[in-house]
Amino acid sequence: MDLYSSLDKIKGVGEKTYQKFKDAGINSVSDILKFYPRKYEDLSSITSLKDITPGKVIFKAIAESVSIKRVRRGMTIVEATLIDGDNKVKAIWFNQPYRLKQLSSDEEFYFSGIFEFKYNKYQIINPSIVKREELPKGQNFKGESGEIVPIYRQKKGLKTDTIRKILAELKPLIKMLPETLPEKIIKREKLVSRSEAVENIHFPKSGEDFNKAFRRLAFEEIFEIILASKINKIKNQKLKGIYINPSLDEVKSIVDNLPFNLTNSQRLVTWEIMQDMKKEFPMNRLLQGDVGAGKTMVAILSAINIVKNGYQVTVVAPTEILATQLAENFSKILTNDISIGFLSANVKGKKRSLLLDNVKNGNINILIGTHAILTPNIEFKNLGLVIIDEQHRFGVKQRQELLKKNSDRMPHLLTMTATPIPRSLYLTLFGDLSVSILKEKPKNRKPTTTSLISPNSRKPMVNKIKEELKQGKQAFVIVPAILDNDNTDLKNIEAETTRLKAEFKGYSIGFLHGKMSSLEKDVQMQKFLNKEYHILLSTTVIEVGIDVPNASVIVIENADRFGLAQLHQLRGRVGRGGDESYCYLVMSNSNKPPERLKELAETDDGFKLAEKDLELRGAGEIYGKAQSGELNLEFASLGDMELIAKVQNAVDWLSENEELFDEYIKNNREDLRRYQMLTILN
Repeated sequence: MDLYSSLDKIKGVGEKTYQKFKDAGINSVSDILKFYPRKYEDLSSITSLKDITPGKVIFKAIAESVSIKRVRRGMTIVEATLIDGDNKVKAIWFNQPYRLKQLSSDEEFYFSGIFEFKYNKYQIINPSIVKREELPKGQNFKGESGEIVPIYRQKKGLKTDTIRKILAELKPLIKMLPETLPEKIIKREKLVSRSEAVENIHFPKSGEDFNKAFRRLAFEEIFEIILASKINKIKNQKLKGIYINPSLDEVKSIVDNLPFNLTNSQRLVTWEIMQDMKKEFPMNRLLQGDVGAGKTMVAILSAINIVKNGYQVTVVAPTEILATQLAENFSKILTNDISIGFLSANVKGKKRSLLLDNVKNGNINILIGTHAILTPNIEFKNLGLVIIDEQHRFGVKQRQELLKKNSDRMPHLLTMTATPIPRSLYLTLFGDLSVSILKEKPKNRKPTTTSLISPNSRKPMVNKIKEELKQGKQAFVIVPAILDNDNTDLKNIEAETTRLKAEFKGYSIGFLHGKMSSLEKDVQMQKFLNKEYHILLSTTVIEVGIDVPNASVIVIENADRFGLAQLHQLRGRVGRGGDESYCYLVMSNSNKPPERLKELAETDDGFKLAEKDLELRGAGEIYGKAQSGELNLEFASLGDMELIAKVQNAVDWLSENEELFDEYIKNNREDLRRYQMLTILN
């Protein structure tokens, strides 16, 4: 038997068990060794209920009684009296109705949580529960070593005990696992071997051994990602770029005639881009700009240099309305001798044919549009710069299609995002990029006043909205759902439309949501821009990029259900006209607001909030799901700057040792290729 053997070759795996493994996507020995525990319970300090004291506790007990009550729509409370001999303790679970069935037996469980004085009594709130059958047999859990217990995901009817039995049979093979890191890196970083790490993840002998195993596997995950980015950067620097001589006089002339002053950040980033375009290889730069920081102006100044050197520029945005706004902004700033074309799916017939001819023969200097620019029949005469706005809305293949539109040399690439990316995240994922950050905001931008609102104290907020509407301003109202659902307390388009019409009589209300077609959404948004609606009721589809200078208020219902970075982006939809603006974060209930909402109310620094969001929720929301694959990190955290710094140092060391570097890439090509596709932007 080896790592590629089928699981039905293992002792104890019958036909039914084998089918369950197959249904769960676990087909080989290698697959099950990579099926890591979903969590661990440290059962080394079991206490009895007679000795229980406030704080973190672990105890075993039976539920003497259990009940459930619905306190409001969407909110359930399960209450139980847990007993251990003659001793009892109260436990409650919020929004976990399945606990009723789970505890309605005489089965003994292990409970873990915080025992504290809350709601006028001592009790344990939302404790985790481990079934006795999930624990390794033959252990009594009385405080001895070796009691860190792995708990596995219950996939397709597979139980933790079954998985543990199979893994026990495979212990000899675990010791034969091939190494995945260079031996010199392992010694240099004082890491345990991969086989030792995998064994201690599945069968932790002690807390110290477990920590060493965890550190090794976390290092390995980050190592592969950073190395993939490094390979991308090396490949990019081998490409032949287009030399662009900075047109300083043209840039200065436009800057001097602007009705506002550039921020120091805008000046610095524009200079960085000019220097990039003078290099032998194509620029590959990510421009991060917080909401309202002036990314478009930097893009315009970058485009001037390209056009004045005789090359073309294309600017691509994810929606027609955002592309239209970009075209309008470019046209306002640039002189008449620079021709600008606009392309979307709605540009058809002779108009489209004429536009494509002018792009092909070079009469159009700058082509701005939507995904329509990606179609194969769009040909440029000499494309020198690709600008992608909201880069996380475009997949890898789409970006590559754009860059293929110049067969002679690779055009420069400037990707822009209004989602502030934490430093640890872009250092890891965008290692192949040059990164610029616009942190300053124009002096005329006033911070948006942000308030936390209890659902029982809405009247002052409503009065303020009416006051703004009377002054000719407009308002957004954001809800998380589209349709009413009896099983949830989420605000929705359907119910809120009725409420708003009653609450704001005499005012027109439009709505917008993700199930509408792109055309329908653009029509509704255009009507709001044209002031045909006083209030736009929407889901989060308006999160990024929409610029409505006349909107001064945004109300976010069920704000506690949204992530921090998403709330910050939504807040950025108002205050874009230079006037006072207001953001109301309305709670789902009257409970204490979560920490992230307090953070949002205290600062408008998107980068600070993004770091906090990464700490609270991980990388997926910010980046992972938006690309061609997902990170799927089992052990590493992209907020662990100390680990990332160590790995970067190791990758740099490896890349300087050409023979070792080439050998490692050859032996790990498949995993590296996956991460290359995830991190690549060119």
